[in-house]
Amino acid sequence: MLPASVCSRQDRPDRAVVLKFQGQRVMGKKVDNWPEQLRDLWSGEIEWNSSMARWCTLQVGGPARAVAMPANREELQSLLDVLGRIGVCWRVIGRGSNLLVSDAGYEGVIIMLGRKFSAIEQRGAEKVGDARVQVEAGCSLMKLVNWCVDHGLQGLEFAAGIPGSVGGAVVMNAGAWGKEMSEPLSSVTFLCGSGQFVEREKKDLAFSYRHLESEAMIVVAAEFLLQAGDRQTIDKRCTQLMRERKAKQPQGQANAGSFFKNPAGFPAAGKLIQDAELKGVRVGGAQVSEVHANFLVNTGSATAQDFLDLMRLVQEKVAERFGVRLEPEVHIL
Repeated sequence: MLPASVCSRQDRPDRAVVLKFQGQRVMGKKVDNWPEQLRDLWSGEIEWNSSMARWCTLQVGGPARAVAMPANREELQSLLDVLGRIGVCWRVIGRGSNLLVSDAGYEGVIIMLGRKFSAIEQRGAEKVGDARVQVEAGCSLMKLVNWCVDHGLQGLEFAAGIPGSVGGAVVMNAGAWGKEMSEPLSSVTFLCGSGQFVEREKKDLAFSYRHLESEAMIVVAAEFLLQAGDRQTIDKRCTQLMRERKAKQPQGQANAGSFFKNPAGFPAAGKLIQDAELKGVRVGGAQVSEVHANFLVNTGSATAQDFLDLMRLVQEKVAERFGVRLEPEVHIL
């Protein structure tokens, strides 16, 4: 999940720290020994100098100075309060399935909303046959889809096989088979800059292609309006979509899913890349997949720079051939 980040004086050495988060500005002093400060002020789980290749599905990226894993909303609140006071860069992620981190790593705190932040709760609905399901942001999409199958709830079958977390999928308005996360969604709960949690109904949210305008707030949970259905039928549909997805996408090679957004008014990005005769093209250990041209895969020895160089090569060749510059769907940190 990539809803928000803030930067410290390390990025602007001639100025005092200004942290921006949902319209709030927190002035602070640079703290050179911030790791010690963080250890003293926050009791949650932290991994220090942790390789981002461990946390991202591309399996590349240098070390993050710290990876913090809050277990609940209260720990997330207190963590952001501490980071604001000591003036440290931070970035929220989910399962790292749509993220490319540089080989230099990240000199700050990566906030991981993961398995501890993944509760699913069914709530009452107004209409018979409907079900409202609230899911914490760190829950994997496949865990949610499997839960829906077990409970005989339909509406999220299209998400079967999409990698990543619920929070990340909502922020990216992820989609497949002509459907997007915004369709079954009924509301999103955010943590805003004041430190308060706010819930917004879908009618008050601005979704677009592969994007939710989160106003720099952090998605902590999402609620979906689903419908009761036949469990076996739902399971069969999910299995079918998983089978079709696997047949069309590279297997056994690290990747971040679709690397480029489909450009408006043009064929799909994969079609453009394929027609530019780029399938199989390699830069170092990064390669345009032979199976699906909109997948850049790690052949086993890739670096983040290999992916960046391959990305730029693909953009240049497609622009020369078709007059459109592909925009990455993957976030670059």
